[in-house]
Amino acid sequence: MELSIDTCAKLEVQAGEDQDTNAAIETAKATKLDAGLRSLDHYKNKLPLWRYAAREKLIPLIRWETHMVHILASGVFFSGVIKDMSCLPRPLSPPLSRISMSHSASLEYGFPSTHSTNAVSVAVYAVYMLRSAGTDINPTLKISLEILSYFYATSIVLGRLYCGMHGFFDVIIGSILGLLIAMVQCLYGEAFDEFLLRGTVMPPIVVILIILVLVRIHPEPADDCPCFDDSVAFAGVMIGIEGGNWHYARTGSAWDLPVPATVPFELQSIGWAKAVARIVIGVVVVFVWREVMKPALLKYLPPLFRIVESFGLTLPRKFFVQASMYTHVPQNLKTDSVLPPLSEIPSLIKSLRHPRKNRSVSVGPRSEADAHEALAFRVRKRRESNSSESKMRQNIKSHGTRNGAGETDWNEVSTTNPTTLAHKTGLPTPASSEVDLLGENLSSAVFVDGPLTPSTLPSAVSTPGRRLSEDRREHERDEKEIFSMLEKPRVRYDVEVITKLIVYTGIAWLAVEGNPLLFDLIGLGMGT
Repeated sequence: MELSIDTCAKLEVQAGEDQDTNAAIETAKATKLDAGLRSLDHYKNKLPLWRYAAREKLIPLIRWETHMVHILASGVFFSGVIKDMSCLPRPLSPPLSRISMSHSASLEYGFPSTHSTNAVSVAVYAVYMLRSAGTDINPTLKISLEILSYFYATSIVLGRLYCGMHGFFDVIIGSILGLLIAMVQCLYGEAFDEFLLRGTVMPPIVVILIILVLVRIHPEPADDCPCFDDSVAFAGVMIGIEGGNWHYARTGSAWDLPVPATVPFELQSIGWAKAVARIVIGVVVVFVWREVMKPALLKYLPPLFRIVESFGLTLPRKFFVQASMYTHVPQNLKTDSVLPPLSEIPSLIKSLRHPRKNRSVSVGPRSEADAHEALAFRVRKRRESNSSESKMRQNIKSHGTRNGAGETDWNEVSTTNPTTLAHKTGLPTPASSEVDLLGENLSSAVFVDGPLTPSTLPSAVSTPGRRLSEDRREHERDEKEIFSMLEKPRVRYDVEVITKLIVYTGIAWLAVEGNPLLFDLIGLGMGT
């Protein structure tokens, strides 16, 4: 069939336009000036001037926000490793009062501060991106954003001190850890993306295996600390993101700009209605995944674990019950401190509306580590008090007033003014630290009526064996009292580790690949 001259002319014009479009796309890819595989003037022509100017100033920040996931996940994981390795408690309470809205946070060890780690790492990375060579932002706006980043990090670090959740050592080391994590991301983040996303299947497999090994060798804590749970959750997030990004970059649906595996999105092309629908459906899919997979895994994994356990292959964790020791995992088990179950969303929204009403101010030990620290503090103070009391009585014996027979005049000693007696015998004055410590421990002191004589001295002072026995009994009473104040930790099952790992891997995969593919399928993507 022959084509008319007009038809041939139209085809030539269309071919020329296609070549121009392809050239523009290649230019955009090479220079990374714009996202969306559009011509360089696309947004300038489509948007009002004020919207286009705002877009050009903010897009450098939006382009690299996915790298924040690496930073935050690494901060939570490695700070949790150090916490369980060192087992250092939070600041002693009392005398401090702790302010917190998270029950699980108060049960963790204190060193280092995870909040400080994440705050500093985010602030450092944000400042780095603001000062990077390709960032074209108004100088005034750049300085304002830098100041905001500094203020964010400083307020979080000082806030942990103010709330009594951490000491100076905790936040300093946490901040240094955050700085190191941000530096690694700034120096090697882009190279890591190129290595992972543009290579074969081996790079993501190696990365996933390294993450699993890190979970396996996570140190055992001395107490029932939930740090490991958070580390496992964020390890699952990293696995889902790395695997999902690698595969999504090869589906043909992803953009290469600003970074490989970018989800296609243009608000003007999609419209507000579809954009809101994507958000609602994406959130619902994530919660449905969690509500379905978590109970299913807790139900069907224990029999499999028992089979594996019969071969001697287990995941031994000190505070997790092995599958051979229970028949089933109770339903509605509260195993998650990162993503709340669907039933708790209304109460969570209410707590956000009234944060002051839902924060807790606690005085006293909240965790096993707090309890042991409080016991050690009591023992130390008791020993100081006993030492002070013993020194006082020895000085009284050696420097007391002698009567005619050369014996101590106990009547004069017992009736002498304490300050005068202190000067005569060389004892500390009532305002000295030893006497103050003794006064603080009056509840355990023994009072004697009448003149002070050797026969009326407490037996605990005169007999070291009896003193040791009484101290031991008092320590046991203190231990029973303090541990009775703690909320008993729930039973934790070995299948929770794999369950959390699978659930959070799925959540991350849905975010970077599953939901974008679903949007294309149901007509909410860029191609419809």
